[in-house]
This record gives sequence, structure tokens and C-alpha cells, in this order.
Amino acid sequence: MIIASEKDKILKLIRQEVVPAIGCTEPVAVSLAVARAAEILGALPEKIQVYLSANVLKNAMGVGIPGTGMIGLPIAIALGALIGKPEYRLEVLKEITPEALDAGKKMIDEKRISVLLKEDTEDKLYIEAICSDGNNRSRVIIRHQHTNICFEERNGRVLLDTQQESGEETGEDTVELTLRKVYDFAMEMPLDEICFILDSGRMNKNAALESFKHNFGHALGKTLIGRYEKQIMGDGLLSKMLSNTSAACDARMAGAMISVMSNSGSGNQGLTTTVPVIIYAEETNQPEEKLIRALMLSNLTVIYIKQNLGRLSALCGCVVASTGSSCGITYLMGGGYKEITFAVKNMIANLTGMICDGAKPSCSLKVTSGVSTAVFSAMMAMEGKSVTSVEGIIDDDVDQSIRNLTSIGKEGMNETDKLILRIMTCK
Repeated sequence: MIIASEKDKILKLIRQEVVPAIGCTEPVAVSLAVARAAEILGALPEKIQVYLSANVLKNAMGVGIPGTGMIGLPIAIALGALIGKPEYRLEVLKEITPEALDAGKKMIDEKRISVLLKEDTEDKLYIEAICSDGNNRSRVIIRHQHTNICFEERNGRVLLDTQQESGEETGEDTVELTLRKVYDFAMEMPLDEICFILDSGRMNKNAALESFKHNFGHALGKTLIGRYEKQIMGDGLLSKMLSNTSAACDARMAGAMISVMSNSGSGNQGLTTTVPVIIYAEETNQPEEKLIRALMLSNLTVIYIKQNLGRLSALCGCVVASTGSSCGITYLMGGGYKEITFAVKNMIANLTGMICDGAKPSCSLKVTSGVSTAVFSAMMAMEGKSVTSVEGIIDDDVDQSIRNLTSIGKEGMNETDKLILRIMTCK
């Protein structure tokens, strides 16, 4: 049973973490910082310098920028200065035009943009944008969360500084989640207060349907419904769940101008959290009430795990997101809290250790692995089967199992993270 004050905090948390985004959220967050710095400058910058933490740099190197047909940060930075509107947050580039794209390419050719690694920060998510025009100079910093502008300065005069209070999960509005609280919230809340979560499933499924019309990225979604589908996988529920989720990922990693509902700052996490759940519900004729509660359970589970893991890490976000979708699927299969704890343990026992080597078209492969494991874990859970505490990192306490997962991703894989970046930047 959740107390009333916690319900309000959880609702606020969900609305903060489940938001629309166009394109990969790391380069888009860089665009957002630049857009705000240019706005403060009051002129089109002559020069733009951007300092990024290693994890932001890693996630922005190989991904398509929406509406450009181009890959990487320079065009995202240029467009942030040219047409970016900070009030659009993670949809900051949605008003791109052919003229703006041409102007952005010209800025790059004129070498007006510099991208540098921020060496002296321990923040996983750190973006500092410096814009200059003649003697005028502006600076904007984003930390911890993709839209958390915590510092603004123009010509040495500080306009905003909330860096000391902008930790990842601090403040009086913070609620300490457990899997039990997540489950109780999803099951107990009046439908009219949580039905907004349907938007996440519908928006993300629409992204998949749009992707099937094109050949984005590696076109894994289309491959899964191609000539090999019946021969190898069959035209069944699992193949629909895999193909729709990977298709939506294909589109956003290739830079399609398609909005998706993100979760905890990641569009791919949002897709993996929702698309398998809504496909399962539709294909098995679940009532809308169950779909609402399943989507809420899935989304809030991901938010809970990410609170412990942090925004960016060496652990692939699809591990977390597919754990959420496994919970939602288990619930739709008729499972209760016990079965959902089994599903979580099965997921952690299987996918822990999948690395994040940046956002890129091949993320659709990892998303597909995560969704298939989510389904297998739910099936095991419904048969009363769970990985036990004598096996690996699993604990009898499901919340401790989650903490074990996040400790590996947040602490144990730090050296892995550095090695991944070194390999990526030395190719």
C-alpha cells in the first residue's frame, strides 16, 4: 500500500522521465545546451566550443541526427545554434529546414565548431557549451539529466547556477522506490490518473509502423518480417514483438524525424519499455485497463532501476528497459508480484554485462536481444521458475538483486567504459 504523498511524488517522477524525444538524446542534449547558449548570446555564434563527458561523447559519435542524413555531433551543434529552441527540450531540432541544414554544413566547413573531451569531471552526463560572437561570450552547462540546464553565464555574469543542488536524485520531492512500491503503484492507482501512459505505447508503436515503410539503419525490423520470418521464427507473437521494437530503434538511430516517448533520458529505453508490452496486449486482446497498468509497471520499473544505475554507464540501457518490459509482459500473462520478482531475477541473471558502446544503428540488435530475453524470462516466471540466490549475482531479495546489477554497471564497469571509448576513438 502506497501512501498518498508518495503517489503524488511518483506521478511527478513519471511525467518527468517519460517524455517525447526526436533523435538520440545525447547529441540532442548537446543541441539543447548550444541552443540555450546561443539564445543567451543574442546572436548567431562565430565560434562554438563544446566540452563533453566521455559517456556523452561515446553515445553521440555514431548516431544519425534527425532530418540531416548526417552522423555525429558537429551538425547537431550547428543546428542547435541555428534553429534550436530550448523550450522544445528533447525535441529541440524539430523545426529543421533545408536552409538551416545548408547553413549548418557551412558552419562545419568553416571550422567554427570544436568538440572536446571534458577531462576533469566525474559526471557521466556533462555538457558545456560556449558560444562567442566578437567580444561577447555565453556559457551553458547541462549535468546529470539530459535537460537539466544548471548553469548559465554571459560575459562573465552568472545568470543561473544550481549545480550544487542538481544531483541525480536529490531534493525533497525524491521518493525511494522498491519493486514492491512500483508494483503497488501500478496496480492501485485510479485509471484516470495514470491513463496518460498509453501515449508512450501508442507513440512508440507508431514509430515502428513508420519505420517499416523505409530502410532505416540496418533495417533489422524489416528483416525480421522478411523472407526468413516463417522459415525460421514463424509469424507469431514473439516475432511481432521483436520486429516492431527493432524497427522503431532502426528509425531513431538512423536519424528519422520521428518522435518517440523516452524513458529516463533514452529513446531506445522508452521503445524497449513499451513496444513489446503494447504488441503483446493487442495480440492477446487484453482490456485497456490491463494495458495501462502493464505500461505503468514497465515504465516505472525502468525508472526505479535507472535511479540506482544513473543516466549513462557502460551497461547497455536495453538491459534495464527489457527488464521493465518483462515485468509488464509477466503481468499481462496473469502474473502477480511473486512472478514479477521471478522475471526480474531471470533478466538480471541473463543480460548483466551487455556493454554500451555508444548509440548507433546496431543498437537495434541489442534491443532485440533484450526483448527476446524479456519474453523468455516472463515465460519462466509464469512456470514458477526463477534463478536462485546460489547462482551468480542473484539474491533472495529482488531489490538487492537490482542493486547488484546497478553496482556492476555503475562501479564495476568503469574501466570497461574507458576501454570502450579508447577503442572507439582510436579506430
